[in-house]
Amino acid sequence: MDATKLSHFIQSNNLHLVTEYNPMAVIGLFNSMIPIHLLLMMNKASSEYEENLHRYKEAAKLFQGKILFILVDTGVKKNGKVISFFKLKKSQLPALAIYQTLDDVWDTLPITEVSVEHVQNFCDGFLKGKRLSSKTRVDSTSEYQSHGVFQRENHESEEKTSKMEL
Repeated sequence: MDATKLSHFIQSNNLHLVTEYNPMAVIGLFNSMIPIHLLLMMNKASSEYEENLHRYKEAAKLFQGKILFILVDTGVKKNGKVISFFKLKKSQLPALAIYQTLDDVWDTLPITEVSVEHVQNFCDGFLKGKRLSSKTRVDSTSEYQSHGVFQRENHESEEKTSKMEL
């Protein structure tokens, strides 16, 4: 086993299954060797939170080392910038958003609840290049890295994604 593979193995198995998004965690997320991030945007105060988080963690086990699973508490006002980056409205939450840091390609999926099967299907589809809608950022992620928020400069036409039960 070469040093690069060993380093990647250690780093990816050293991470939490799910990392909670906050300004302090941002730098670590973007410095990770894992370039694909899946965000669950959900209010931690909701009655469905614990059950959905449990299923989200179960799905995370399937993609450990391939996709970073991140929780964004939509009840935190500062996290509104993350939600707007993915062109989501409060009415579309909870939602999943998947983001590839290398080429700024992303996709979203509004949901009513999290299930392992639907998270797996969403991730597998993204990994295979299938998108629910074609969304790409053209500005750099450096703003996100330095300020801990996603900032959008290019406002593409918003494509509506219907809320789906996962």
